[in-house]
Amino acid sequence: MNKGNQSQDTVEMGEEGNVQTDESEDLAEAMLTAARSVVRTCMQIRSVEAVLVITDPDYSEIGRALYEAAAEVTDRILMMMMPPSLKEGNEPPTQVADLMRRQDVILIATQHSLTHSRARAIASREGARIASMPGIDAETFAYGGMTADYNALQKEISGFNRLLRRRREVRITNDAGTDLTFLTGGRWVLEDNGICNRPSAITNLPAGKIFVLPKEGSAHGRIVIDGSLEGDLMEEPISILIEDGLIVDVTGGEMAERMNRKLEIARTGLRPSKAAMVGTFAEFGFGMNPRAKLSGNKLEDLVHRGGAYFGFGNNMALGGSAAVPINIRGVIRKPTVVLEDVELMIDGKVNMKVK
Repeated sequence: MNKGNQSQDTVEMGEEGNVQTDESEDLAEAMLTAARSVVRTCMQIRSVEAVLVITDPDYSEIGRALYEAAAEVTDRILMMMMPPSLKEGNEPPTQVADLMRRQDVILIATQHSLTHSRARAIASREGARIASMPGIDAETFAYGGMTADYNALQKEISGFNRLLRRRREVRITNDAGTDLTFLTGGRWVLEDNGICNRPSAITNLPAGKIFVLPKEGSAHGRIVIDGSLEGDLMEEPISILIEDGLIVDVTGGEMAERMNRKLEIARTGLRPSKAAMVGTFAEFGFGMNPRAKLSGNKLEDLVHRGGAYFGFGNNMALGGSAAVPINIRGVIRKPTVVLEDVELMIDGKVNMKVK
């Protein structure tokens, strides 16, 4: 290589390095902007409040952005790094649990959710309000559903209350082959709007969905999951046949086989009557967040505007009776959702005329 070529190569490498640096700085700034939205709009943190950020090595970029945004508001701020060995469903270390119960606000950016832990439940009883962001990556945090106007989203979602209050018969269809009917078994939940400003309140972020408990035993039809299943984007749709509110058949390639294995494992060791409830159609909802995308992130997929989701397994959180050790959620694309005489969504578009 002559010196001229070497000099040219050095310039090109420098330019590439500058581009990468610029992109990294842009991402960091976008993450901080999203974190400020969490702190100021979603959680409405005040200067007198104690805040704990919980993160882990894989999600420390997000944890750091949340810490910096919270530190702009209050100096009563701590960040705890969880051990990378912590598994789904395990309790956090004792020192973390002890700190959690003494906070006003807890922001959790970790791989695995702490929502169902005893430590979280105790912190909630002590009055902490909590935002959990399990499994959200830096790009999604910076540019996805987290960047929504949550004040506007809260207003839009609450506007559905009048329509949803007295109607109970639901039908969902889409071009992929979904055609399911059921009765609602409780009130529609309109609080998943990203605003978490009351003591003991808890939210997942990104937020922005409307959902309901199906009446047990009332659902009949077929669901074709063509969007994502538990955060995995679908390469091949799977078909789920529902009778009397229970899964009776799952077909459609590798993803169907994986779901069937999960259902079988969950049934292991249960008495027959409870084993049957593993396949309960447990939850239905549709996304309202205009900034969220169908991306393969569990939370983002559920709230993305243009899709609807179906939950299977445990429905206790919504007031049902299926106390089973499994919870699976799948998302469909471009649904039409009809509530008796009202079309809530038409081919994935929220029907603005009905509100």
